[in-house]
Amino acid sequence: MTRAPSPSSSCIFCQIARSSTSTTLLHSDDKIVAFQDINPSAFRHYLVIPIEHIPTVKNLQRRPEDYSLVSHMLDVGQSLLRRDAPNSKHYRFGFHQPPFNSVNHLHLHCLALPFMPSWKSLKYTSLGPLGGFIEAEKLLEKIKPLSPLPS
Repeated sequence: MTRAPSPSSSCIFCQIARSSTSTTLLHSDDKIVAFQDINPSAFRHYLVIPIEHIPTVKNLQRRPEDYSLVSHMLDVGQSLLRRDAPNSKHYRFGFHQPPFNSVNHLHLHCLALPFMPSWKSLKYTSLGPLGGFIEAEKLLEKIKPLSPLPS
């Protein structure tokens, strides 16, 4: 699958990634940005997005670049929640899969539980073969580059 060649002017996350909105960034580097979810589902709820417009998890492949990007997104999300919700006992990190994603720009949900209200946990549940929510670690397993054959 191919990625969108350039940022979409209609994509709200592309606008946030390029600082053309008033959204406060919690983290910003040359690959990703992080910010608070405008409709939080948990005690702390952050989104980490790539600056590059990648529509969904379906656009990720077993490539070192994709694995590295998702790994970096997870590292940043984990460090933000450790900093901002150090007393939380449970965290959840993952992605909604089509057709259950609300914005067609890859975004990692970083949640410091509890869910608020508790019924919101349903949005962050795996539906097995139907998709739903995929934990970041499971996605990393799926896109981990195949190791080169020993010579």
